[in-house]
Amino acid sequence: MTAAASDTKPFALFEWMLALRYLRARRKEGFISVIAGFSFTGIMLGVATLIIVMAVMNGFRNELFSKILGLNGHIIVNKIGGSFDDYDEVAKRIKELTGVKAAMPLIEGQVMVSSAVQATGALVRGMSEDGMRSLPLVADNIRFGSLDGFGEGSGIAIGTRLANLLRVNVGDTITLVSPRGATTPFGTAPRTKPYRIAALFEMGMAEYDRTMVFMPLTEAQRYFSRGPEVDAIEVVVDHPNDVDYYLREVKRVAGPVNHVSDWRARNETFFTVLEVERNVMFIILSLIVLVAALNIISGLMMLVKDKGRDVAILRTMGASRGSIMRVFLITGASIGIVGTLAGLVLGIVFCLNIESIRELVSWMTDTTLFDPNVYYLTRLPADMEPRETVSIVLMALALSIFATLYPSWRASTLDPVEALRYE
Repeated sequence: MTAAASDTKPFALFEWMLALRYLRARRKEGFISVIAGFSFTGIMLGVATLIIVMAVMNGFRNELFSKILGLNGHIIVNKIGGSFDDYDEVAKRIKELTGVKAAMPLIEGQVMVSSAVQATGALVRGMSEDGMRSLPLVADNIRFGSLDGFGEGSGIAIGTRLANLLRVNVGDTITLVSPRGATTPFGTAPRTKPYRIAALFEMGMAEYDRTMVFMPLTEAQRYFSRGPEVDAIEVVVDHPNDVDYYLREVKRVAGPVNHVSDWRARNETFFTVLEVERNVMFIILSLIVLVAALNIISGLMMLVKDKGRDVAILRTMGASRGSIMRVFLITGASIGIVGTLAGLVLGIVFCLNIESIRELVSWMTDTTLFDPNVYYLTRLPADMEPRETVSIVLMALALSIFATLYPSWRASTLDPVEALRYE
């Protein structure tokens, strides 16, 4: 028996049998079983929570990223210290660059929008019809009306939330009031002009749907008294993440009198804050998994103390210290591994059905979860990144296995004579 035991290979069948037997605690060892159950539950919930929260934060960032880039150009060209009256020539040179989808002359201005029942502030963007169609976030989300002939007439396009606020529809007329109007002997008079609604869009971002007004470029030039000038040229490229290459090329063809910037400079603070929050949330939620791993240590230490007589008998029968250590290592690691896999499955299922779960909780509690007026988006996004999910699983497995090393080592160092004496 001694020779057989000493010749046993690591992680032999009898080690697995003993470890699984220790996991099925008898009635007098129920407290140890309860601790193991809490450890399993803690690791499962910790892993699931990490996966869900990180997926939601990734989805939130990606959704905002796509909305912002879908509405605004990836590169912005402004004239330095003068009027931008040669924009047609500059836009033509930029359009000829490889990888450039569109170069859109743009006019922006703040106005007050009013109807017969309500008034609110809005941002007017004067663009050509081609420019509007080059923005899929707008062109592909026209709910009512059409963009056909948008650049030729004086009709405007507004968001559905703004239309609901003003209680208007396609074909109705709203009034735009600009504080910068005609100059009179008594000062600058506000410019007031009615416009017919030609189209309603819904981009899925509450802030844009509530504040954006699109106007034909030529009409915006007249309304804001810009003459033949524009404020900027927005450039849309094929690969916004590789904007550095396009930035150099646009600077080269735009000329030294024009200032060129990209979308990262315009939204640097916003995306930096999102990244910091994401990293902090990962660290905080990782503590849940760490606490669950500490529960494995306490449970195994109690199991080692309770199984001291068994360890002594096994040692006297010829079991090596390595075998004893592996038995308790398998016992503790099984809790962590199974808990991690269960948490992975729970997190994936939750993320795949997160919008349905949000609607169910909102219905049960009669509250609005993920209010679009606060979070900008109209739905709760969840995007799981495979690399990040794998890193969460590996971290949980590593913590679970490391947590078993000390109790397993303590079990292997028990003196058989002392263990039997104090039983």
